[in-house]
Amino acid sequence: MVDTTFLVATQLSSLFPLQPISIPLQTSRQGVPLPPGLDDSELPAEHAAYSSILHTQATGTILLRVLHNGLIVEVSSLSTEVPSLRFVFPGAIISSPAIFLWESSELHVLAVADTGSLFRIVVPIETGCALWGAKTAYISYREHLFKNIEDAQQGLVHVQGIHSVLVGSRNGSLLRLENDYSGESDYDEWTETVFQHSSFLSSLTSFLPLSGGNPDNLGIISIATHPWPTDIGHAWTLSRDRTLRFWKAKVGCVASKVLPSGLESGSTSSGSKYNGKHNILLDASAQTLLRVFTTPVREEHIYVVVFIPTISSSSSGGTFHVLDTILDQLYEVGRIESPEETAHCHLQDFVIAGNTIWALWDRQGQSIVGKTVMNVERFHEGFRADAWTMSCYALEPELTPAYLEEHLLSPGSMTEKFFEAIMRPGMFSPLTLRTAIDQYIDVCLSTPGPKPPQLTAAYATTGEQIVAVVGCTVTLHRDLHTGAYQHANYWSALKRDWEGFIARCREIERSARRPLALGFNDQDGLMILERERAGLLVKEDLAIWLRRLLGIPSPMADPQYELLAILWYLRSSLGPQVLQDLEKRMMDILRQEISFTIPEILKDQSDRLDFRQEMDSQANQWISAKLHSLGNLDTATRTALDVIGGFNVEVKREEDEVELLLPPPHSNWSRALIAAYISKTVDARYELALVLIIMLLFLSEDISDWDPALLGEIFAVFRGIAMLRYVSRQPVLAASDTTPSLEHSAADDVVSRMRNMNVSISSKTLLSPNYSVIYRLVGQSDGTDMLPDAAHRYLDATGLLQSIDPGNATQYEVIFCDNLRLLGFYGTSMELLSWLPRTPGVSYVQARLWLNMGRVDDAATTFEKLAGSFASDHGSHSFSVEDQEILAKILPATEFLDSQHFFYGHISNLFKLASWVHYEVSFAQLAISVASPDSDTSSLWSTVIHGLTDLALYEDAYASIMSTPFKHLQRECVSQLAYRMCDNNSIDKLMSFNFSGLADEVEEALAFKARNIDPRVQPSYSKILYTWFIRRGDYRSAALAMYQRARRLQDLITDPELFASLAEEQLEAFNLSINALSLVDARNAWILLPLPTDQPYEPRKRRRLTKQVPEDKFTAGISDSDIIQLTDIQYDHALLSAQIDIIRRDPTILSSPAREAPENACSTWLPYTLIDQVLIAANQAATSTPKLSTLRSVISNRIKRMQKLSQPA
Repeated sequence: MVDTTFLVATQLSSLFPLQPISIPLQTSRQGVPLPPGLDDSELPAEHAAYSSILHTQATGTILLRVLHNGLIVEVSSLSTEVPSLRFVFPGAIISSPAIFLWESSELHVLAVADTGSLFRIVVPIETGCALWGAKTAYISYREHLFKNIEDAQQGLVHVQGIHSVLVGSRNGSLLRLENDYSGESDYDEWTETVFQHSSFLSSLTSFLPLSGGNPDNLGIISIATHPWPTDIGHAWTLSRDRTLRFWKAKVGCVASKVLPSGLESGSTSSGSKYNGKHNILLDASAQTLLRVFTTPVREEHIYVVVFIPTISSSSSGGTFHVLDTILDQLYEVGRIESPEETAHCHLQDFVIAGNTIWALWDRQGQSIVGKTVMNVERFHEGFRADAWTMSCYALEPELTPAYLEEHLLSPGSMTEKFFEAIMRPGMFSPLTLRTAIDQYIDVCLSTPGPKPPQLTAAYATTGEQIVAVVGCTVTLHRDLHTGAYQHANYWSALKRDWEGFIARCREIERSARRPLALGFNDQDGLMILERERAGLLVKEDLAIWLRRLLGIPSPMADPQYELLAILWYLRSSLGPQVLQDLEKRMMDILRQEISFTIPEILKDQSDRLDFRQEMDSQANQWISAKLHSLGNLDTATRTALDVIGGFNVEVKREEDEVELLLPPPHSNWSRALIAAYISKTVDARYELALVLIIMLLFLSEDISDWDPALLGEIFAVFRGIAMLRYVSRQPVLAASDTTPSLEHSAADDVVSRMRNMNVSISSKTLLSPNYSVIYRLVGQSDGTDMLPDAAHRYLDATGLLQSIDPGNATQYEVIFCDNLRLLGFYGTSMELLSWLPRTPGVSYVQARLWLNMGRVDDAATTFEKLAGSFASDHGSHSFSVEDQEILAKILPATEFLDSQHFFYGHISNLFKLASWVHYEVSFAQLAISVASPDSDTSSLWSTVIHGLTDLALYEDAYASIMSTPFKHLQRECVSQLAYRMCDNNSIDKLMSFNFSGLADEVEEALAFKARNIDPRVQPSYSKILYTWFIRRGDYRSAALAMYQRARRLQDLITDPELFASLAEEQLEAFNLSINALSLVDARNAWILLPLPTDQPYEPRKRRRLTKQVPEDKFTAGISDSDIIQLTDIQYDHALLSAQIDIIRRDPTILSSPAREAPENACSTWLPYTLIDQVLIAANQAATSTPKLSTLRSVISNRIKRMQKLSQPA
């Protein structure tokens, strides 16, 4: 295998999901018109018209792009994850802006706008990965106004460096702008100097009619200078008439040379006759046709490489002319013809690194890269260049109508198949899909007639919008004559609608993939920049190389891979329907347990497919003869297996080991490229593995004597590569396409955008990434290798291609599926698990997956079946050594495979984490049932009791409390059970429990709630405590509970308005207390009311109870007590009852102070002839306050006087 390369790229719209930071630039020039709007015939707004790369050790790789028809310059980091910067200019950018690093602390962006302004944008940066992330507020810009605005509007701009800008005009003159930037001043002063290409007299004669000259012939179309940083200020320009000119910084044009047209035989553009010959002009648009380089071997020489295209040639795309600049003269060193593959291609860019020329060609919208090496060291001996080596992208399917027809042969609905095809990672970028669906909706809305509601509805993701919108205008009609539904017409119209949408996506994606420029990355090498993608030139691995050669109709160069060439011809002789059926049957076999030998399975499937009948008889005979002519088919097959499952994983160097100690430089771009490379090599390996399966089916009658281990390895490798291929084709769709990151959408950013009136970037442009599942898996790895080593190291680490037996699941396969589950890819993990045999490790991951998906019944059944294999009191576990290793890796690190007791407890904890209490309790009970006598089961008992309590299974919870051998657990759980039963209004059931030995704990729990919870809140713990004491015959405690409730209700009546709502409850509490205390012996009809120690003792004085009183203050012997007699409670009841009656008669008394004290209430109640109430109040006043004992006689005399007055005379 030769050292060949190919291109791998990733879409930029998937790399920068964060909202870019937009910075508008203002111009000081007056009368500048607004920029024109975008035309549908132009590029999509987010497709770059120009792109370049800056790579330094301080900044990493910085990407500069010109978007929105030249109005926006975007600066993005491919090495970090900082948000992109977007500079919005007042006018379109002319030619090519440039970005430079200045003193490792600032990025300078220099650009010329068609408003006649040169802008210098200064972006301060920090070292490391922060870059401009924390310094966006300090970004500044300076503007220089051209003296002649036409120089900026019509010229070709080339930024030589931070201090110099060149502008080439249509008449061949060169404008040089120079500046002495120091970073100290905010004013940027540029000096403008115009240099003419020749003398004044010759420039005038070119305009004379007889001269045959044309001013457009002198127009500069390409400018080149020595790569910056440099002290070489010279410039070289190329005009339309193929004249190369050499310009010095202070002198101007000092030399010129007309280059030949090469292989061009006729004029393909406008030209003029001169001396009877056709003067063929180059295209007037700006092009990259010049490069300047130097070599350490000959430092005094400056070399210029000029490309002259030959558009009409069928053998070459053009000629590279190498010239030497010495002593102010131009000398041609030699020429390099482009290869035949570049015929009718357009050279987009080329760069020179050392003595190597890298050329980027546009071949009908696709990028191809050519490489040739010049013998720079021997230029003085004679020019010679190596043969060109060409590189392009690996073969990938294109969604043509023919391909879609084949794709529809697989099972599934039409919409599902089409949607799966467009959402495959790498097929279409998120920007392409968004642009296509927006255009589709605009077309549908522009048509007359009613509009389906799907066109204007809001959707969370672009994928949802595509599924809902595409085909929504297609309706199912009835036949006008029969009335039957025309399903065939409906499906045909729906298919055409989807095909039209996919064709729109292909057209946009083709524009997105057009090449723009080349660049260099010190770590990864040559970079390829496209309108909406960025990629690398990387080495082909053996599988990709073979797959490319097999696609070329030529003999296999390496005889050891002759078997693959024969099998590829066998594959190509089968129709697409046969291949679809074959793959489907192989997947069905993988999903089934292998109960027969592999030769028997292959013989059965071969008879079912009968694909030999689909083949031509001569092809059948030729393939059979070629296979038998190989000599040792076993060796050839094993060689093919080595290609499919082999990886070039080199031993780590010592410096690499040191790098691993540092944080790996992960970035979205590097991960996406690794994922793209993995996808390409996996596709190639899958196709090679598939042809081996086809060979086995073709030879199904002759493989009965094959080595069973070899047959098993073929199936095992095919299963592994099929798993990788399935994962690489699964997209990771974001939850929302329009929700910006909160980190970068702060209020001040919104205010800034509104202040600058920069509202062009709407939520529609915030695209969600469309990653591959492989991308997420690669993100977990921490390798620092470059491609292809990084991809090979990851694939080797998965271990999926190391299996040799399809009847067994290796630890790598199980761990791979479990990692997918942990990342949340449940559907993908479920599909892959269905391909593996039901080993204990697979069953465990399957059950965990069902638990994550909410299929708890299936998960519990699988867990319980798996538990039977663990060790128990009846014997040791039944796992094999390999099963033990697998379970040890996927089970928690702190657990051990010692018993069923452990496993049941582990499963119970899993259900607890998933909040499935029923199975949490069930497996905890199983763990208790198999626990050894010396095992600590307190946590399991706690789980059972709390779980049963949460499930409202109070009888079982009570039984568990009474059964647990842990006394402290009983005391902890019994109060919680009581509280839960009270909260759920299961008081009757609570009272029915005996609580033998735990009654005091229940009583203390209820008493605590009764003391500290608002008596108005339900459930009423005072009443529950009262019922508790009554049921147990403790009437004195029951009376105390109700009396305390009445006192607490009295304390709550702080507002007269509360009296009406709380007085009845207080009266009820007094009544219940009296009833309970009446059941006690009359001689002992009293209750002992504990008093808080922080209040002074005053007998029979009403005291407010302290809230949240500690338990120890109510313990006998610690606090003071107040003895409350039955008569005291009766007096309180009578007084409150009288207050309620009089307030019913006259509500205005609520605001009277007479309601507060009995001695004041008596005189107030007399006018209402409430004699009984007055006497009761007076009696209570005299009893509670001895000084008021004379009040009885005073009131009695007054009552007698009132009675006499009321009698008739």
